[in-house]
Amino acid sequence: MEFLEPAFMQRALIAAVLVGITAPAIGIYLVQRRQALMGDGIGHIAMTGVGLGFLLSTSPVWMATAVAVAGAVVMELIRWFGHTRGDIALAMLFYGGMAGGVLLINISDTGSNANLTSYLFGSLSTVSSADVWAITLLAAFVVLVTVGLRRQLFAVSQDEEFARVTGLPVRLLNLLIAVTAAVTVTVAMRVVGLLLVSALMVVPVAAAQQVSKSFRLTFVLSVVIGTAVTLAGTVTSYYQDVPPGATIVLLAIAAFVALTALAAPLARRRARARTVESEKCTLEVPASRTAEEDVRV
Repeated sequence: MEFLEPAFMQRALIAAVLVGITAPAIGIYLVQRRQALMGDGIGHIAMTGVGLGFLLSTSPVWMATAVAVAGAVVMELIRWFGHTRGDIALAMLFYGGMAGGVLLINISDTGSNANLTSYLFGSLSTVSSADVWAITLLAAFVVLVTVGLRRQLFAVSQDEEFARVTGLPVRLLNLLIAVTAAVTVTVAMRVVGLLLVSALMVVPVAAAQQVSKSFRLTFVLSVVIGTAVTLAGTVTSYYQDVPPGATIVLLAIAAFVALTALAAPLARRRARARTVESEKCTLEVPASRTAEEDVRV
């Protein structure tokens, strides 16, 4: 348990657990909505917030949160009203956010390329106590939304028209999903990095879907997978001196491959069981009919 001794590793492990919980918790709704790459776009926008944090000598995490939330709201407005030009507007928003962040960090007095790399790909040694407190508060918000409103968010993610007919505030819930995704990006950027956070939102959910058939089980299993890979990736990064974000994402992909390989024989076994059941039913129905005919005769 040597890795628990350094203070920076204690902070990194706390952040890793929170990231492992929050990223799949909101990611499952993005996957249902077929917006798997939304986190990637928000990550580009959040880079401007990081640059502003360095330029104004304030917390990059909180500044990135504010900018990412504003960007998520703009993304939803573009989705509602953008029509055919929406994809172009989103592209400019994403690339402009990344370019603005790089520029602001480099012209600030306290920023450097090392700072830029740590936010893009994650870094264990740069997670401060202030970052841990900020990540904890933001993670609490994400968990409250994704668990407390799971039925409403699932309904909107599954079928917007049906949710609207049932009286749910569809646009408000869509906006809440976007804002929660933006908050999750800033929660995860210190551990996974802005460029890889979207993978942690999506891959654990995709892995859980290979072996689960219900939304509740998929939710729980994806959070378990997310927490396991973030912890394993953080510890591996400490011992092997490799980037934590890349290690975590590769472990998540490995979990997806393993569960996919496990799901294949299970699916074949279920298919055989269904075939046997249907054959039994086919054999029983004529027999019962013959008995009834004999009675009538």
